[in-house]
Amino acid sequence: MSLNKVMLIGNVGAEPEVKYVEAGLAVAQVRLATTRRGYTAPNGTVIPDQTEWHNILLWRHLAETVEKYVHKGDKLYVEGRLRTRSYDDRNGVKRYVTEIEAEQMEMLTPRSVSQSNAPAKPAATAPADNNNGGPAPF
Repeated sequence: MSLNKVMLIGNVGAEPEVKYVEAGLAVAQVRLATTRRGYTAPNGTVIPDQTEWHNILLWRHLAETVEKYVHKGDKLYVEGRLRTRSYDDRNGVKRYVTEIEAEQMEMLTPRSVSQSNAPAKPAATAPADNNNGGPAPF
């Protein structure tokens, strides 16, 4: 038995990148920051905040939802699986990228009164036939 499950709550660090590949298939990439709060140790040592950056990959309607509603600074809940892929850079050096392939996403940032006329932002879940081994979009 094995398990590959990631759950994150964090803030979007930049505007999402959305592309359309193969017959209009939407794919989005989001940079998500999670921060472990700093503290002062009993001996007086100050431990600063520690921020981790995560690459989130979203397919199909999750990507379309991100394109319409998610912006830099928004808080997201993302659930998915960890995926590592490799590519050769311009100099022929093999590079590795670790990312979270999202299966579910929920937007946690409350909308201001000025945006109350915008359509509601539903929680989104990817279909079971997620892009297993599909093209590397980014």
